[in-house]
Formats: sequence, structure tokens, C-alpha cells
Amino acid sequence: MKRRQNSLDDLIREMYDEEQKTASLVRVAMGLAIFISCMGLFGLSLFTAERRAGEIGIRKVLGATTGDIALMLNRQFIRLVLLALVIASPVAWILAHRWLQDFAYRVPVNVWVFVVAGLGAIGLALVTVSYQSVRAAMASPVKSLKAE
Repeated sequence: MKRRQNSLDDLIREMYDEEQKTASLVRVAMGLAIFISCMGLFGLSLFTAERRAGEIGIRKVLGATTGDIALMLNRQFIRLVLLALVIASPVAWILAHRWLQDFAYRVPVNVWVFVVAGLGAIGLALVTVSYQSVRAAMASPVKSLKAE
């Protein structure tokens, strides 16, 4: 009886080996995609801060705080992330739903998964962009206005 149980366990394990390999590959690809996205977002925030240096300098001279300027710059990127979430979430739900239909025991795709992923994406975008936003907001307005 013990031998039969082991062979059944081995058979089930073999059936899910392909899924385990796919999951490992998806984890690596996801990590790489997030890293590349953060690098692009960081570059875009650097470009935006440099392009708007004169505007930031004028706002500082007129009394804007560092928080106001950082919020102004971050708001633009949060809108982009929210737009990406609105576009990507239905596509991800459809793909996950189709993929899960192949299994004997089906699990529904819950909305909270997309909410948590969206909050994580917004948080990661804020961390990535905030460095440049605060740096631009703390820069001397004299230097930025002189360059203009």
C-alpha cells in the first residue's frame, strides 16, 4: 500500500512539474519587467524634473513648499500608473481566468488581487519618482532660473 501511495504522489508531482517551471519562469520575467519599468520611470522623472526646472524655481520663489512641488510632480506619474492599471487589469483578469479553466479544481480570480497589485504598483512608482521630485524641489531656485 505504501508503494502505491508513493507512485500516486509521483504521478501527481509530474503532472504539476510543468506548472512549477512556468511559475518560476514567470517570477523571473516579472522581476525583470518591474526592474526595467522602475528604471524607465526613474529616467522619465529625471527628464521631467529637468524640463520643468524653471517652473519649479518660479514656484519656489513664489512660496511653494517642497511638499507642494513634490506632490505636483508625483501626481503626473500616479495618473499614468492608474491609467495603466485600468488598461491592464481587465486583460490580466481574462488571461488568468482562461488559464485557470484548465485545472480540475478551479479558483475564482478575486478583485482584491488586482487592488493589492495596483496599490503595490502605485507605491513602487511613488518610491521611484519621489527621489527625483524631492531633489528637484530642494534645488536652489536661483540656479534653475539662472540657467533659463
